[in-house]
Amino acid sequence: MSDDEARGGDSQARHASQRTAPVRARERGDDESLPADADLSDPALYLNRELSELAFHERVLNEAIGDRNPLFERVKFLSILTSNLDEFFMKRVGGLKQQMAAGVSELSPDGRTPNQQWSLVLDRARDLLGRQSDCFHDLVRPALADAGIEIVGYDDLAADERAALRDYFEASVLPTLTPLTFEPAHPFPFISNLSLSLAVRTTEGDDEPTKFSRVKVPGNRPRLVNVAERVGGAGGKEESADSSVSAAAPVRFVPLVAVIERNIDLLFPNVEVIDTSAFRVTRNAEVRRNEEVAEGLIATIEDVLRQRRFATVVRLEVQSDTPEAVRDLLAEQLGVDDPEVFERDMPLDYGSLTSLFDLDRPELEVAPWTPQPHPRFAGRSADDPESVFAEIARKDVLVHHPYHSFTGTVGTFLAAAAADPDVLAIKASIYRTAPDSEVIETLIEAAKNGKQVAVMVELKARFDEENNLRWVRRLEEEGIHVAYGTIGLKTHSKTALVVREEDDEVRLYSHVATGNYHSQTAKLYTDLGLFTADPDIGQDLVRLFNFFTGHSRQKAYRKLLVAPTNLREKMTRLVRREADHARAGRDARIVAKMNALEDPAMVRELYEASMAGVDIDLVVRGICRLRPGIEGLSENVSVSSVVGRFLEHSRIFYFENAGDPDYYVGSADWMTRNLDRRVEAVAPVDDPEHRAELDAVLDALLSDNRRRWVMDADGRYQQLRPADDAQEVEAHTVLMNRALAETHRSKNGDRES
Repeated sequence: MSDDEARGGDSQARHASQRTAPVRARERGDDESLPADADLSDPALYLNRELSELAFHERVLNEAIGDRNPLFERVKFLSILTSNLDEFFMKRVGGLKQQMAAGVSELSPDGRTPNQQWSLVLDRARDLLGRQSDCFHDLVRPALADAGIEIVGYDDLAADERAALRDYFEASVLPTLTPLTFEPAHPFPFISNLSLSLAVRTTEGDDEPTKFSRVKVPGNRPRLVNVAERVGGAGGKEESADSSVSAAAPVRFVPLVAVIERNIDLLFPNVEVIDTSAFRVTRNAEVRRNEEVAEGLIATIEDVLRQRRFATVVRLEVQSDTPEAVRDLLAEQLGVDDPEVFERDMPLDYGSLTSLFDLDRPELEVAPWTPQPHPRFAGRSADDPESVFAEIARKDVLVHHPYHSFTGTVGTFLAAAAADPDVLAIKASIYRTAPDSEVIETLIEAAKNGKQVAVMVELKARFDEENNLRWVRRLEEEGIHVAYGTIGLKTHSKTALVVREEDDEVRLYSHVATGNYHSQTAKLYTDLGLFTADPDIGQDLVRLFNFFTGHSRQKAYRKLLVAPTNLREKMTRLVRREADHARAGRDARIVAKMNALEDPAMVRELYEASMAGVDIDLVVRGICRLRPGIEGLSENVSVSSVVGRFLEHSRIFYFENAGDPDYYVGSADWMTRNLDRRVEAVAPVDDPEHRAELDAVLDALLSDNRRRWVMDADGRYQQLRPADDAQEVEAHTVLMNRALAETHRSKNGDRES
């Protein structure tokens, strides 16, 4: 165990969540002294957003460092960290650099200028990237070798192996390479975002000038070359790893970039290659246009995508032995300052390691998980749509992915609506969806079956713009009503509405969820979805979709909390109500699970509730501005973060309300953008059994002593581990076992009533 892991013991008991008999962080006293004049505008009370996000990425890296995970799982987390930091630089560092260029002097809630944040972020990210490299070279790579999977250098190969790889390079790689030389007749070549390149310096002789060329490492060739495969038949079928290799047979891989470097003379014949150096560029993704003056949203998004390709460089990664002259040339031509240059040991992109997963080595992987059928949907399909809607009409259904099958619940619901002759209309809001989306195909099928179909596709979903544009065009070709977004707002809600004719009346069936209509991420992210025939929620969704497609400004909703209309106001009132209960000596508790707590106003409300005596448990996966455990201010607040095999993505809000609690689930985090600048939908959960399900989820997370991290007042996290005599509790395992037990009961005839 690492030194920074804290034992569970008393801390575990303190954070355990039992709704029937809450365990308090401390007992409230009527005469307790609290600072009546606490200055909640003090920047010292608010953690920095960017540094808090990097702290989450550190927790991701920890999953690769610790040996408690199977080896391939550790490799996966190294790859995830690369992807996470790429996005962080494109979005957050890019945004800070834009603010600096524009001369923005406004301070962040924690009292820092954009320039100060930029400097701190680069230092912290540099350390994090260095630790990622150390983890791979000192821990993961040796462990792979011990398991018979070697990632070797070119010089480690025998002569016949090098000859075979040279043949492979000449036949299969060389034709894909295009050297671009920088000289007076040729401008400095364009370097695309996140591409891996080689800087090559050449000369024609001792008295001749040195020339610089850029060679892009092709993304459509395996980044790890299987040595045995090439020796056995150079030029044969391309594979990133041989899935037929047995666990007993050792296998060796050479990075493709090394193969290119050591055979670069074939690309630059009859000249001297002085040196080669790998480098990688990250560009700003914060490219925006004024939507109010744009000719059309589609044209705007297409223009943004074009501009993003040529956007400012925010990070230059170079291999650690890059000559100073090459480093300086790249920095000058790409317009980066010295702090933006990151010297790193190879590899620069750990995403290349995921090709190892093609090997048939189940003992190196986590045990596979198959999402279970929900008992209420078990045996139901589009072939019998009546039974699907009758079941929802009988009683609301709460589903939890990936413990419950997305295809077997959401997919069944939409497919039944598409096939049912009694369904009049289907409406859905799409933020992100799979490139081969079954959801979209189902909606198209519904339109072909004569249903009125309306789809809100958010074109401004970051990094999914191109995919969503493609689906918009496909939907419109099928004659489906498509809304692209709302001026000034992003539509982040995850909702669907089915309008069905039943016994001479129209009935509304709703789905309100925390996650996207994305069948692939539904296997990796934890998300909740509520199916209901509640007419008030149905009418609220009617109003919401009318807002998407028509000219209307809804100011009131019956049950849904919708941003930016009433969500902030309602959440604020719920927090303040708990504070009022606490002041009156009644039970008062808040449990809020979300991806990020960034909004300073909500943090302030939580501070005030804590000072009033409200017990607050926050389960925040990533960014959290609030400092827990400050005496007289937030000692009633705990902040936890769970990082494990699934990405925690669901949002749950619980307010004790003196024994008459309120529960909500939906798409919104407590971030300023979610509360004020996005369209979000959060639904109440009223059914006692479903509330018990949410309790079970929160209890599992707050009892976790294996994957849970607890924040200190200074913003640092400590990972829990079981006390010596305590049982290990891992939330994801608990919930998987719960889903399996539920399936077993259902198969034995004990279907949920």
